[in-house]
Amino acid sequence: MLSRLGHPYVLLGLTALIWGANAVAGKLAVGHVSPMLMTFLRWAMAVLVLLPFVRPHLKRDREALRGRWGYFLLIGFLGFTAFNSLFYLALSYTTAIHAMIVQSSMPLVVFVGMFAIFRARTTALQLVGFGLTLVGVLLTAAHGALSTLLHLEVNEGDALMVVAVFCFGAYTILLSRKPKVHWISSIFLISLAAALTSAPIALAEAALGHAQWPDAQGWAVLVFSVLLPSIASQSLYIRGIEMIGANRANLFVNLVPIFGTLLAVAVLGEPLFAYHVVSLTLVLGGIMLAEFGKRNQRVATRPKPAG
Repeated sequence: MLSRLGHPYVLLGLTALIWGANAVAGKLAVGHVSPMLMTFLRWAMAVLVLLPFVRPHLKRDREALRGRWGYFLLIGFLGFTAFNSLFYLALSYTTAIHAMIVQSSMPLVVFVGMFAIFRARTTALQLVGFGLTLVGVLLTAAHGALSTLLHLEVNEGDALMVVAVFCFGAYTILLSRKPKVHWISSIFLISLAAALTSAPIALAEAALGHAQWPDAQGWAVLVFSVLLPSIASQSLYIRGIEMIGANRANLFVNLVPIFGTLLAVAVLGEPLFAYHVVSLTLVLGGIMLAEFGKRNQRVATRPKPAG
């Protein structure tokens, strides 16, 4: 299925579209299912959906997976359990638009991590692109007035999203070193790890008396989250990283607020302010510059024909 979609830009563009819709769905879940229970149910249901299809692939990938169970447990916790728990909790305190634009700072985390750990090369235009993304994120966090950052007044939901971004950034960096196995094997094992690591958190939420079992709207959001954000988009994201690398693939996260803001305005009726438009313009400009810089780097380093 993934091979038929072809170009990595298509895979990662669809990923961003689904993630933008997921932010809107997460906002619709507030008050209809508690965040930690939703995280557990989402990944447990994903495991059940994938189970009938994954067995032959796990059998073929057995050798490549030998000794890598701890790796999948770690990335499942970081990318699926920690990120989604914080994401759903953040949406109880901030708007979907704010959550998505703060999420667009993720490429900066991945860029710094890939350079610090793997010395991944970059270009001047990529740095400018990352810088534009940062300005867009800060503009959103400051509600359109960068001077407010001097007073360190941070919305609780935005702060939770920053922590979530670091978790998913670490997941993306580690994902770049994933063993070469079938995408169904990968998404199943990461989902299983997320179900296992989110269960104690959901139990703790219940023990504190904060658990809320999903009502009809909560179940509708859960079904959507399982089929598209949990299985489809994560599979597309994994394949995108395999094709063009973590730094370039993660930059497409900048498209999430573009799609998500349009959906939040249309579906949730959230207000669209001028600083949102400026932020989104900076984000989109950043991804275009960074991709252009990477393309020029590939052309410059390509061996010239003899003679």
